[in-house]
Amino acid sequence: MSYGYLGSMKTKPGHRDDVVSILLSGVDGLREHGCDLYVVSVSDTEPDTIWVFESWRSKDAHAASLQLPETKEAIAKAMPMLTGEFSGQETTIVGGLGAQH
Repeated sequence: MSYGYLGSMKTKPGHRDDVVSILLSGVDGLREHGCDLYVVSVSDTEPDTIWVFESWRSKDAHAASLQLPETKEAIAKAMPMLTGEFSGQETTIVGGLGAQH
């Protein structure tokens, strides 16, 4: 079974699209680091909220991705535009359309 992570973050007003661009800028290299699915969504009811759903081959692969220089750079670039309000939930992916398990 795969490791899943569902997270949300709130941006400072007017910065949502900038943060979305940062989150999407590094997706091309994720698969080679063990990521099977990386989806960035915006809330239709909360204009400053971003949701990210990730599916990884393992929890260790996800943790290792956070140590990549490009990931650290993206986080540093986005942080000034965020409010500090985050949520996160680790999951075990058991199946579904497009799910790797």
